[in-house]
Amino acid sequence: MPKKRKKLKLPLAYKPLGFALGWASGALAGLAFEAAWKAVRHEEDAPDALDKDRGWGEVLLAAALQGALFAVARSAADRTGAKAVERSTGVWPSPDKKAKRSGGTRGGRS
Repeated sequence: MPKKRKKLKLPLAYKPLGFALGWASGALAGLAFEAAWKAVRHEEDAPDALDKDRGWGEVLLAAALQGALFAVARSAADRTGAKAVERSTGVWPSPDKKAKRSGGTRGGRS
């Protein structure tokens, strides 16, 4: 009988790398947000929710811009890290979400 190959536990091993990439992407997104706010509003400081002297529009614009930049940076970092792990190990570092969504082998798209 052939031996069963042990499935690699990459999701757990990937976590420290994912954490480091997430931290770095957050720092870069913060810098990008500061630069974008200066370009959009020509101001040094972006408003936050508790800034009494700023209106709803400014506060929500800043929050939307910041959220979008953080989401893009985090996704780019996660995707880059996952592709690097796959290239070096041959295994994607997260569980197959397609199988979970389709309920296993039934009804899934290929």
